[in-house]
Amino acid sequence: MPILSLSVTGVRNLHPVTLQLSPHINIFYGRNGSGKTSLLESVYFLAMARSFRSSKQQPMIQQGADEALVFAQIQQAQQHEPSRLGVSRNRNTELTIRLNGETLRSVSSLAKTLPLQLLNAESFLLLDGAPKYRRQFLDWGVFHVEHAYMQSWQRLQQSLKQRNYLLRHAIIDEQQLAAWDAEFCAASEQIDQFRQAYLSRLKPVFEHTLAQLIELPELGIGYYRGWDRERSLAEVLQSGRERDRQLGYTQAGPQRADIRIKLAASNAVDVLSRGQQKLVVCALKLAQGFVLAEHVQQGCIYLIDDLPAELDAVHRQALGRLLEQLGCQVLITGTDKQLLDQGWNKDTQLKVFHVEHGQINLVEQANE
Repeated sequence: MPILSLSVTGVRNLHPVTLQLSPHINIFYGRNGSGKTSLLESVYFLAMARSFRSSKQQPMIQQGADEALVFAQIQQAQQHEPSRLGVSRNRNTELTIRLNGETLRSVSSLAKTLPLQLLNAESFLLLDGAPKYRRQFLDWGVFHVEHAYMQSWQRLQQSLKQRNYLLRHAIIDEQQLAAWDAEFCAASEQIDQFRQAYLSRLKPVFEHTLAQLIELPELGIGYYRGWDRERSLAEVLQSGRERDRQLGYTQAGPQRADIRIKLAASNAVDVLSRGQQKLVVCALKLAQGFVLAEHVQQGCIYLIDDLPAELDAVHRQALGRLLEQLGCQVLITGTDKQLLDQGWNKDTQLKVFHVEHGQINLVEQANE
């Protein structure tokens, strides 16, 4: 599902620009602060309706502009004609998403339309960050391969919200609490089943992908579902009800799930170098792309900010070979053009853009 053309207006320091992108490899090079990351941020905004650089959306809007607007023509699977996708946000934080002239009401519909993976400095949070980052990683994959997941997720969130509301009140309606416990348990079991099924698909693909990047045969992925594996969630909730009441929230459940990434008996983040960690993170993200392509026949777009960081030439080329195998669209940034455009297969469709003072210009293309 590549982006064929991309138009950006009113985003940070970028000049208004329309780019014809390669369906495979796109390289953006230039000095720090030139606007490379802002270009990736624009594509992320197109797919996710938010920035990856800040939880606040207004800083993304260029000073003096009324709104940030990103428009693209995308080639959707099993469609002959390109689709038109536009996302905008104004200074009143009003968000507008339009696909082929129709307004999309949910960001989840947008994310399903344009699956996207980001690899940047924040990606290390997959290893050294809080469990929520690993849950987000896991749920991205489940969301894109399991059509019923979103409905179960909404059911879970609603029941968890209601249960926590009751727990925070001094006088609890036991009948209501029992009803929401039952609803929460049913949704939790569905979420857990979806996650476990997805991980069973992901693990062998991850192991194969990692082996092509680095030899870490003892590295493995474990899964904690969010409550005691020896007891049902209903039993755990019942035994922990008084504690939940004191805290005012539900301690056990899929909202506490985690992925454990270990090297032998140690947490991987405690023993791997920074470069090794980056390769593990890359393998995890690439494995998701392979699973998506295999089970849904849909590709995703990869945004890779500062590819050379922590990776030598051998590992950059190994990563490049995997991206070529995926056949997906990739947007890569870096400061050194030579480090970015070497090692690609001679048949790879590739475009190279120079970014300077917010202006983006095509300087090289191959096999287009």
